[in-house]
Amino acid sequence: MTNPKAVPLRVLFITQFFDPEPAFKGLAFAQKFMESGHSVEVITGFPNYPNGKVYPGYKIRFSQTDVIDGIKIHRVPLYPSHDKSALGRVLNYVSFAVSATIRGVMLAGRADVIYVYHPPLTAAMSGAAVGFIRRLPVVTEVQDLWPDTLRATGMIRAQRVLNAVGWVCKVVYRYTTRIIVQSPGFRDRLVQRGVPLTKLDLIINWADEARVDAHDLDLRPYSLSGRFNVLFTGTMGIAQGLDVVLDAARIVGARNDRVQFVLVGGGVDAARLRQRVADEGLVNVRILPGVARSQIGMLQDLADVLLVALRPDPLFEITIPSKTQTYMSRGKPIIISASGDAARLVEQAEAGVAVAPGDVVALADAVLSFACLPREALDAMGRRGQVFYAAHLSFDEGFRRTIDSIRAAIRTFSGERPSN
Repeated sequence: MTNPKAVPLRVLFITQFFDPEPAFKGLAFAQKFMESGHSVEVITGFPNYPNGKVYPGYKIRFSQTDVIDGIKIHRVPLYPSHDKSALGRVLNYVSFAVSATIRGVMLAGRADVIYVYHPPLTAAMSGAAVGFIRRLPVVTEVQDLWPDTLRATGMIRAQRVLNAVGWVCKVVYRYTTRIIVQSPGFRDRLVQRGVPLTKLDLIINWADEARVDAHDLDLRPYSLSGRFNVLFTGTMGIAQGLDVVLDAARIVGARNDRVQFVLVGGGVDAARLRQRVADEGLVNVRILPGVARSQIGMLQDLADVLLVALRPDPLFEITIPSKTQTYMSRGKPIIISASGDAARLVEQAEAGVAVAPGDVVALADAVLSFACLPREALDAMGRRGQVFYAAHLSFDEGFRRTIDSIRAAIRTFSGERPSN
C-alpha cells in the first residue's frame, strides 16, 4: 500500500458542500492532506445547506478566498436553495457548476490532480470540464448515483429528463480518470452501465472522527432520563422514509411506554413529520432541530439504540448511509431499517439487527426486543461494531486508499484515452 507521505501531491478539491455546512468530505478531509505532507486548495460554494439560506456572516459575491490551517478555500457564487422545488435545486446545482468551472480553470495550473465530491452530478461535470481543459487527471468520488437518486427521491419524474441525466453521467464517467464508490452495489451498478471495473475503487465511508464532543447541550428538551431511547440523527428527507418510524412508535407505545423515539435533524420532510406527531398525539416521539456536530456525539452516547432508516427502493439497497459508520464508531447497538449493502455491513459487524425497509411490525418488534435486553448485551453489541469500524472503516484506512486511488489516476493519465 502506498505511503500517504511519499511524493507530495497538489490537489484541487471541488465540492459544493464544505464547512461550516455539514459536509462529509469537508475541512477535516482537506486537513488530512496537509497533515500527510500534501497540499490542497478547495473550490466550494457559499454555505447554504441544508436550509437553502446563506449562513450568517457570509454574503454571496463573485469570489472569496479564506485560509484555514494553510488551506485556501475559494468560495464561488451560487443560487441558494435546498427545498422541494426542482427548479430551485437545479439552479443551485448548475450555478455552482458554472462558477466552479470558471474558478477551477484559473486555479488548476498549480495542481497535479482534481478531486471531485459528487453529489451533485453538476460538480462532477465541473471537475471533468476543468480536467479536460487543463489536461489534468480527475478523481471523482460518487456518493450518490444519478439519475437513480433523482428518481428515488421524486426530485425529477419526467423520464426524458432522467434519460438525459443518465447520458450526462456516462459522459462524465468517460472523462473521469478514476472513480471512487462507497458501496459494493454502486460498483456493480456502474460496471453494468459500462464503466470499466479497473477504473473503480471501493472505499466505504468513514465516520467524522475529527469532531471534539461538546458537553454544553441542554438535554431538557430531549427528556432522555428514565427512558429507553431510540435515536435517529441526520437528514429527514424523502429518502429516509421516516413515516415507518412513526408508525412503529404507535405499536411500541401500546406495549412499552418506557421506549422513546428521538429524531434530531432537519431536512425537507422534518416539518411534515413534526406535524404528524402533533396531529396523531404520538407522545413517545420527539422531533427536534439539528444541533452542532460537536454536540451530536453527546446525544448518541446517551442513547440506548441508534437508528438508521431508508425507504424501500432498489437504489437504497446499494447505498450505505454514512451515519451507519458513525454509529459503529460510537460503540452503540444499531437497528437498521434497510436492506442490501448497509444492512449487510451491520450484520457483518454483529453490531445490531436489520429489518426490511418499510416493515412497520418488524421495526416495532426489533425495538421492543432491544428494550428487553440486559445492558451487558447491548454494550457488547456496540463494542463489536466499534472494533469492526476501527479495523476496516477508519479515517486513516480510508484516506490511505484515497491516496492510492489518486496516485493510480496520475500514473495512468498520460497514456489514458476515454473508455467507451
